[in-house]
Amino acid sequence: MFSPLAPRWMGRLLFPGMPIMIASSDSHAVETVFDGVDPHALAQAVGTPCYVYSAATIRHRIASLATALRSRPATLCYAVKANPSFAVLQLMAAEGVGADIVSEGEMWRALRAGIPAGRIVFSGVGKQDREILAALDAGISRFNVESADELASLQRLASERGRVAHAAVRVNPDVDALTHAKISTGKSENKFGVSIDEARRWFAGSGSLSHVRLDGLHVHIGSQIVDVAPFRLAIGRVGDLWRELVAAGHAIRSIDVGGGLGVRYRASDRAVDMAGYVSAIREALTGFDGALLLEPGRYLVAEAGVLLTRVLRVKQGDERQFLVLDAAMNDLARPSLYDAWHDIVPLHETPRSMQVYDVVGPVCETGDTFAREREMEACRPGDLVAILGAGAYGASMASTYNSRPLAAEVMVENGRYAVVRRRQTFDEMIAGEQPANDWQIA
Repeated sequence: MFSPLAPRWMGRLLFPGMPIMIASSDSHAVETVFDGVDPHALAQAVGTPCYVYSAATIRHRIASLATALRSRPATLCYAVKANPSFAVLQLMAAEGVGADIVSEGEMWRALRAGIPAGRIVFSGVGKQDREILAALDAGISRFNVESADELASLQRLASERGRVAHAAVRVNPDVDALTHAKISTGKSENKFGVSIDEARRWFAGSGSLSHVRLDGLHVHIGSQIVDVAPFRLAIGRVGDLWRELVAAGHAIRSIDVGGGLGVRYRASDRAVDMAGYVSAIREALTGFDGALLLEPGRYLVAEAGVLLTRVLRVKQGDERQFLVLDAAMNDLARPSLYDAWHDIVPLHETPRSMQVYDVVGPVCETGDTFAREREMEACRPGDLVAILGAGAYGASMASTYNSRPLAAEVMVENGRYAVVRRRQTFDEMIAGEQPANDWQIA
């Protein structure tokens, strides 16, 4: 285990739970390591920008969540959308974690990585017929159904396949998750799930479903939630519905309480109160002896990842000083999409004076900004910088905007590293494109 000491200029450890940065007693002689891997050597070998994931930190998060739930064991179904890296999914499979998917592609990734179909649940408001058929053929555990039209489609397609699909109704409890509006999913105005009244009607008419066994409840109210109160309210409403349905003679074999557990994106952030969260589940579902499912995504991987990037130049404007990085909004979209905060740490070998920068990328958009008026140690061209908390919704939301190839992804552990996705080449970037030579009439 590495020393828990961090340089005075760090303010926090890069991978919480698995200290990865150490400093000598001499504050001017600092050694920086990521799980025993020198990031400077790593950047030299792999290039920048690149994502770096700590396998040990992901395992630590899985274990800590399982420990918190020991009084009420649950099946963890990792939300693949957070980080669909094949290596990350293989790690999840090795740790016995299932998958929460929202597309056929995510199912394909999960199955290929070794996650059993019996530990996969399928969420999402826009499941296509071909995706439902593929999931039925694969034998996934459960469909989280989000509309009457989807329920009818599932009945029709399962009948065609001669299968019985297990389904849970996704309840929209009309609860404000107190998070960013773009990642809130549990209010009546959001597109997700159905009202409690509609859920009641579904169960009342479930006897007519010959090929769908409607025997579960599902709720997910949003992402990056750090206040337990919305969880308590939403799960409480689902718990009340469960008791009501059982009293009416319906068998409820599973309750999926979703994900959304918030993480620390800056040193001053407070983490979600895990004890309070587990208490909310236990209190709302007292007496429930069926399968309990959780869908953590960001919570397992966000703080296990950093985006390594180099300073291209320092530009002094009339009003602001700009720190221009070789990473851009196409690599990490969260700041431009959500005005999201990520701690940004220069990886200097010796301390420097503090400066205030607007931290930006080279993409031709003013929105290509990682931080505004951010105080950090002074930087020079060629310096290495780490953008923290980038393990979730980083590479998974990346694009090739401005014809910038996708960044490399690397996994580190115990002094070793492995490239788990090589940097995209220009040829690979245009591999699916072709000249307009093959003209046809539709």
